[in-house]
Amino acid sequence: MPIHPDLFQVLACPVYKTPLQWDKEKDELISVEAGLAYPIRDQIPIMLTDEARQLSDEELKKWKKKSPPENTQ
Repeated sequence: MPIHPDLFQVLACPVYKTPLQWDKEKDELISVEAGLAYPIRDQIPIMLTDEARQLSDEELKKWKKKSPPENTQ
């Protein structure tokens, strides 16, 4: 069972306080700004920087392309 979409409204990157993206294939929450991937275990996001893995340059480029444009207002 995937993460409930409403959870994304309350979760944010603990480092930059920015929105996260969900990597369905790896079951991780991605922080483009921090360059980190937070694991999801048993449907529970582990939002600890010590548990996160560093994204590779290739992964970061991929996720930057998928990132929604920033609000310019």
